[in-house]
Amino acid sequence: MEFLIFRSRPLADLEDYMQLGFSFDLSRCTGCMACVVACMDQNDLPADGPSFRQVTKLESGEYPSAQVHFVSLACFHCIDAPCLNVCPKKAIFRDSEWGAVHVDESLCIGCRACAMVCPFGAPRFNPGEKMSKCNFCIDRVDAGLDPACVHTCTTRALGFGPVEELNKAKAKKASVKILEGFISAGMKMP
Repeated sequence: MEFLIFRSRPLADLEDYMQLGFSFDLSRCTGCMACVVACMDQNDLPADGPSFRQVTKLESGEYPSAQVHFVSLACFHCIDAPCLNVCPKKAIFRDSEWGAVHVDESLCIGCRACAMVCPFGAPRFNPGEKMSKCNFCIDRVDAGLDPACVHTCTTRALGFGPVEELNKAKAKKASVKILEGFISAGMKMP
């Protein structure tokens, strides 16, 4: 079983809050896209527009040992978030309760500087509009619920919770795999 944690520990000066994050079990994802649909529904995103969550198909190896994996991706709510640091209007900020990186669309000028520096392509823009992105479904989290994508995942490939608990769960797994280009728990990234 392969298990990925898509968040890292908080910066030393931000340790007063409980850092939340996503986990992903690579061996469980079937690529069904239910998480993407749930995200779009929860955030009232148009079916033909960008989604805050994507499922990426990864192929490796050669016949007869070829493999296909699916990886469900959303904003990583980076510790040293390049989008937050580059925003000229300070429209991007960190939630002091959960550690989520949010955007205040009323301050965003749509310059796309955040999109240019995000190594994961998390900032989303509809044509001619301001930036929006995953916010952990913070209203659901505040109500004690999982984000819509996690709640909808029937195979339990997606997980969500305090990063410390996710790291403990990861330590119990037989095989932990960090995919090239993705975030390793404990790394100061990006």
